[in-house]
Amino acid sequence: MSKRKKIAIGVVVALVLMVLGLAIIVPLFFNVDRFRPQVAAQIQEATGKPCQIGRLALTILPRVAIRVDDFSLGNPPGFPAGDFVKTKEIYAVVDGMALLHRDVEITKLELDDLSLDLLQDAQGKWNYASPPPKASVAPAPSPAQGGGPSVKLGTISRLTVEHGQFQAANLLPSGERGPSLMDIHGASIDLHDVNLSAVTTASALAPPPAPGEFAALAGTFNTVVYADDATGPAVAQGNIKLDTAQFGPLAVSKMKSKFRLYPQQVFFDDLELKCYQGSAKGNLSLNFGGPHLSYFVDAKIKGVKVEEFMAAFPQTRGMMTGTLDGSAKMSGLVTQAPDPLVGVNGSGQASIRNGRMPSLQLDSNLRELARIAGVGPANGDPSSFSSLSADFRVADARLSSNKISLVGNGVDVDGAGSMTMAGDGTLDYTGDASLAAGKNPLGGMLGEMAGARYADGKLTFPFAVGGTIAKPKFSLKGGGAGKVAPTPANVERDINTMRGIAGLFKKKKQ
Repeated sequence: MSKRKKIAIGVVVALVLMVLGLAIIVPLFFNVDRFRPQVAAQIQEATGKPCQIGRLALTILPRVAIRVDDFSLGNPPGFPAGDFVKTKEIYAVVDGMALLHRDVEITKLELDDLSLDLLQDAQGKWNYASPPPKASVAPAPSPAQGGGPSVKLGTISRLTVEHGQFQAANLLPSGERGPSLMDIHGASIDLHDVNLSAVTTASALAPPPAPGEFAALAGTFNTVVYADDATGPAVAQGNIKLDTAQFGPLAVSKMKSKFRLYPQQVFFDDLELKCYQGSAKGNLSLNFGGPHLSYFVDAKIKGVKVEEFMAAFPQTRGMMTGTLDGSAKMSGLVTQAPDPLVGVNGSGQASIRNGRMPSLQLDSNLRELARIAGVGPANGDPSSFSSLSADFRVADARLSSNKISLVGNGVDVDGAGSMTMAGDGTLDYTGDASLAAGKNPLGGMLGEMAGARYADGKLTFPFAVGGTIAKPKFSLKGGGAGKVAPTPANVERDINTMRGIAGLFKKKKQ
């Protein structure tokens, strides 16, 4: 090896040792933990919330950074005792030159094990909101006066979160925490151009109201809905992934989305998630600016198990099974109201394949008439169906449909109507049930006696469904002009007559 190469290698080794030495020695001389009380006081002054810091440490490799252990911001006055923000570790990359002048200018934040707990009081105020800065704030002491470092909360280039947990709830009249409105676990977030000042003061521009139909949907219940093309500066934007999330009674998992954050609203764009063994794609926004947490969703769902979805609501549990596909545009309020339709507006389409409606079978009299006349299914489950499709609209706490089509076990149904879900719920549906029928004397007599119509090889019975969700009441109606709707007594009489006729045919055949 030449002498020149030996010198070059020696210089490189010396530089590496010098850097390593500085990385060890510099933090020993610059003990940033002694400034912990001053830093906590400045953050508390800026946010209006009590601040706790477990430990501060300085590193210079691979970047100049300050590590913050066990950081928390408590709830402001008027809220229960507890932490609004809590994180196990913050790794804050800072401007090295500014730090020499004892100015902490953060350029990047990495947070691990972050917990965010959002609370809203009866007046609609959230615990994340901070009071406006005081006009007469005394300047921080200069380094020459023995003051601590000055913390500047501005815009940072990047913020990442691992193992995040977020919750939201309303306060009860007693002042205690109510049931959870939103519960998110396993969040992984990567944001850029984060305006920390806007986050802490909630003073940046919020998106404008949505035009057209979305505003009309929101107007009925004073629900605040925002357009997807929001103008004004965002507090932050980037990408987010969630392991599990609960929004009111609805549970989802494996969610990923583009993410836009405003002081009082969050947008999830190009969202994808798993729910009830199916999947969903679309856009979702959550608004924290009104008296209640509100939402707007525009989504398509595929392969959702109906029985698991309906199990989330006590009123509909066990009502139906099958596999659901559909689309919807909905706005509403995330509340703990017993009626899930309160404050909800929207419309959409839905189709269910290969399902059952255990509580809504064909009326026993109709099945008896069909059996005697030799029409309809000879066997099988009368509550099963191969397909069910419907349009729907939600307004005034009522779910209504203009067209419902069902292909059942030998029975086809076309209907329309509405339902409510308050209390036991109410049903108000009418339609026609058609059974396959051959042209025979009994079939024709059945049509005349039971109010049915015979056409194209089918007997069609007009019907109505009332009662409650748990106990629906199926009834036959008159089949044509001038006909009287059959009563249970008349139907029973007709059944007995048909049984007698059927008996005569059997005897004659014998």
